[in-house]
Amino acid sequence: MLALTTLLVPACAKIEPPPGGPPDLAPPRILATAPESLAVLPHFDGEVRFRFDEVVSEGATASTGTGSGDLEKLVILSPSPRVPVVRWHRDAIGVRPREGWLPNAVYRVELLPGVADLRNNRSQKGAIVTFTTGAPVPTTMLTGAVFDWTSAQPARGALVEARPLGDSVGYRTVADSAGRFSLGPIPHAAYMVYGVIDQNRDFRQGPREAYDSARVGADSTAVPELWTFPHDTAGPRITTVTTLDSMAATVQLSQPLDPRQRFDSTAVRVRALPDSAPIAVRSLLPPAVDDSLHRPPAESLPAPGRADTTRAPRDTVRDTARVRDTARVPPAAPPARQPPGVHLPGVPGAPGAAGGPKPSRAPLSDRLVLRVATPWKPGGRYVIELVGVRNVSGAAATARAVLAVPEARPAPARPDSARGDSTRARPDSARRAPPAAAPADTMRADTTRADSTPLPPDRRR
Repeated sequence: MLALTTLLVPACAKIEPPPGGPPDLAPPRILATAPESLAVLPHFDGEVRFRFDEVVSEGATASTGTGSGDLEKLVILSPSPRVPVVRWHRDAIGVRPREGWLPNAVYRVELLPGVADLRNNRSQKGAIVTFTTGAPVPTTMLTGAVFDWTSAQPARGALVEARPLGDSVGYRTVADSAGRFSLGPIPHAAYMVYGVIDQNRDFRQGPREAYDSARVGADSTAVPELWTFPHDTAGPRITTVTTLDSMAATVQLSQPLDPRQRFDSTAVRVRALPDSAPIAVRSLLPPAVDDSLHRPPAESLPAPGRADTTRAPRDTVRDTARVRDTARVPPAAPPARQPPGVHLPGVPGAPGAAGGPKPSRAPLSDRLVLRVATPWKPGGRYVIELVGVRNVSGAAATARAVLAVPEARPAPARPDSARGDSTRARPDSARRAPPAAAPADTMRADTTRADSTPLPPDRRR
């Protein structure tokens, strides 16, 4: 028996490529899934398995049921409120719900791209298994797009959850690199669809994460655009107030503001300290609206690289150009870097908005431009009060802050033209040249003439 075992051991050994061969750069490829998709299994009690063509890596962090394991971050099982059980089987990954398979339910198990082999080659494609434990085979497919309203850019990798009306647990997926999603097949029903900026990548909607929702009827499959934004129950407050010019100031608030709100004269109060004298307010507008009203027209600006000496002094032209530069719309912030170990579906390396839907809204703003009727007093202090300012969720508050106007800088001393500027270098032509050397004869004559005392008679010869 021992001899037979000895003979079988070499036969079961895995054949490895010879050392020194070409490196393996191919990512792991899914060969099969079990059970088959859209199968009806009333008494199913096993695992959903994804089998690969080579041994895959379990990752640096094992799956412990907390959702922090490397493989757990790549599996979405729905509908289920808990982190699924994810097991590593060398060349396969097994998934099952922690509470067990429920009867007469439709389950959807999605494996995201990002599974690595032992050489750290990561897969670029995922797989989805949908089956039932006795319920009818689903046919509904929901499609749409998610945007981040703060930046007005597609929400790359946003969590999408479709909850049947009256239910707190639904079917989940993630948006691709362009913010688009396709969720299905799921049971035919009316859904409340949520788009969430999943900051901690746990595939759950957190209480502080920005989101948006839309209702989709049972007779529709197209989801309206989802524009995610923070849902704060407390109104905004003023964080800083800084002078913009001699009669304007920028008010920075702590939250994105309701883009539909407009302020009249009764909602803005400005008082000078210390006597609390009221200051008349001309306008309080978002920066984009204020810029469109107060930016000088294009024909009044000088051509690039050429000063307009016929319209204004040189200093005025320089100031106008500076206003024009500051009025330009800043470029959109790049999408947040992808967390390690998380790979989104879609084209690898594609930018967040490449080929995706175009945003139909302007980005939210958390700033306002305040303009007053009289110039700010250098070194003065003013109380700014906004009554009923609303955030994008509709929560209102009265925000107050103090504006401290910088002191006026003294003008640099000008040189006295009457005395001349002793510090300015003189031209070479104005400098005094050294006296030229006298001729030799003249020097002798001067030498003899310098001694006026006559010589004695005995020395005259």
